[in-house]
Amino acid sequence: MKFKRIGVLTSGGDAPGMNAAIRAVVRTAIGSGVEEVYGIYGGYKGLIDNDMELLDIRSVSNIISRGGTMLYSARCNEFKTEEGMQRAVQVCKDRGIDGIVAIGGDGTFRGATDLTNRGIPCIGIPATIDNDISSTDYTIGFETAMTTVADLIDKLRDTCESHARCSVVEVMGKYAGDIAINTGIATGAIAVAVREIPFDEEKAIAKIAKARENKKRNIIVIVAEGKTDYAEGFAERIEKATGIETRFTRFGHVQRGGIPTVRDRVTASRMGKAAVVELLNGKSNLVICERKGVITSMDINKALKIDRMFKNLMTDAEYAELEKEGVLEEMRAHCEARAAAKLELYKLSEEICK
Repeated sequence: MKFKRIGVLTSGGDAPGMNAAIRAVVRTAIGSGVEEVYGIYGGYKGLIDNDMELLDIRSVSNIISRGGTMLYSARCNEFKTEEGMQRAVQVCKDRGIDGIVAIGGDGTFRGATDLTNRGIPCIGIPATIDNDISSTDYTIGFETAMTTVADLIDKLRDTCESHARCSVVEVMGKYAGDIAINTGIATGAIAVAVREIPFDEEKAIAKIAKARENKKRNIIVIVAEGKTDYAEGFAERIEKATGIETRFTRFGHVQRGGIPTVRDRVTASRMGKAAVVELLNGKSNLVICERKGVITSMDINKALKIDRMFKNLMTDAEYAELEKEGVLEEMRAHCEARAAAKLELYKLSEEICK
């Protein structure tokens, strides 16, 4: 199939580096003979509403250093319905769109699968600051978010030092504590608490008390938001147990913004090019992944199943189906390797941050 027109959209939470991916998609497509590239505004909502415009090499100039997404993003419950999906398919047919590159997280990929199943080939690119797409080692926006968090904690530490305080900081990461673990190491946090690894609160409080006995004035604790409704209460318990003035801070959505780092720009560019190449080679329903530094791809359905397994969201029936298909052990080994790498980093944070 010759692709005359393709579309590109961003969906879900914004992530620094999305613009770099858009730029790479547009320039690779046009350089490969695609006649037109449509930028679809507001994700799947824009596709349903026919809200799009043609992009060219010049229209994506000077966006590589911008955070957020020039194509914007929006939630779209209508797209979850058959009627909504059929409207999106009809818009693609009316516009002559032969395929779509969808940039975002797991919800974006589910939408891409729905479109592929209805005759519109799609390729997904993982972009989410949480680094919580389990099929890939790295997602666009992760390093920029970590850099933002580390910078904010460095500033917060100045106040902690001045007032001899402890600060409990909540950072983003609903299903993955990657931001918390990595910034914990980078900023010398005395304790890190995440959803996916058991946390010994008593040991952490004893460590904090010991640090104060050793004249440490500034004390930082990092908690991932996936450890639901925990951080603020933990701050209160630290102060009650140790007598150290303790404050709770939630950085919130400031973590999503900012100028993307070099790694996010380069990774986004590599993935953007790879997505177009796969599409033009007749492939579809794939998610582009980085595995051990190599850009590769994986079937979206398999990627979504790995993600559910890693996040402990899979049902017994789903496990039985994977075993029947003969892929259970392979997927389990992938998840175990990813969990082991994360645990190794977590242990490092405990060993060297005192």
